[in-house]
Amino acid sequence: MRLGIDWGGTKIEIIALSNDGKELFRKRVDTPRDDYNGCIAAVKQLVGDAEAETGETGTLGLGIPGSLSPRTGVVKNANSTWMNGKPLDRDLEAALGRQVRIQNDANCLAVSEATDGAGAGEHVVHAIIIGTGCGSGIAIDGKAHLGANGIGGEWGAISVPWLKPDEYPGPDSWIGHKGVIDRWCSGTGFQLDYKDRTGDLLKGHEIMALKRSGDAVACAVYDDYVSRLARALAMSANLLDPDVFVLGGGMSNIDELYQDLAPAMLPFIFSDTFDTPIRKAVHGDSSGVRGAAWLWG
Repeated sequence: MRLGIDWGGTKIEIIALSNDGKELFRKRVDTPRDDYNGCIAAVKQLVGDAEAETGETGTLGLGIPGSLSPRTGVVKNANSTWMNGKPLDRDLEAALGRQVRIQNDANCLAVSEATDGAGAGEHVVHAIIIGTGCGSGIAIDGKAHLGANGIGGEWGAISVPWLKPDEYPGPDSWIGHKGVIDRWCSGTGFQLDYKDRTGDLLKGHEIMALKRSGDAVACAVYDDYVSRLARALAMSANLLDPDVFVLGGGMSNIDELYQDLAPAMLPFIFSDTFDTPIRKAVHGDSSGVRGAAWLWG
């Protein structure tokens, strides 16, 4: 049995998978925000619940909104900032009495979809989370590409390329840079762009409902969002040339994206042909937690 945990800013979720990928158990709890030790205790309780329910002991993989530094061994770059600087793997191993494997949550999405999802059987999968934030992970032959410094796939920290004059320099982001993909291509960025133009903070699906009804402002916000995300994906295509892009997170449920992104990417692709598919994550919101379990695949 494989156990996977998705440790997010608002919830911590566990899944238990059989060796053939069948779901055996699932549970989620609210994240004890700003409470590192409380989060460790929550993970320990979830593991205990899963193993009591299934009667089995499992390997444990964990997806986090950051990564472990290969140099220091502590968490870095986590937007759940209370885990930064902590030796999370060692603390969990002490609490649970077993080895754990930890990866960035976007890498877990990539592994999940490369294993038995939208990227199954593909050599290189670039998985993109377009939700509250916007990050990505890379899976090569089903394994997460961590990189020499533990920052493989940190695409969301890069500025949106080919900025238009009226976009420069772009809005501030939580990492201190302007116009980054995480800020502009996330669901949050989509909402804030609409708010900047109208003064109203609507949810993404509400903005899309207005767009589909022909509302001029919502249409402009959507068109600009597609342009920015397409330029960001084109940069990845030129550098990585993956076999498939897989989209996860709330914005991935906008069906129009799968028709509109590829044509918007073409002017920025350094090739006379481009037919890389852009697909929705098969496992949806479950991809991250499933990918964490597959870290022991």
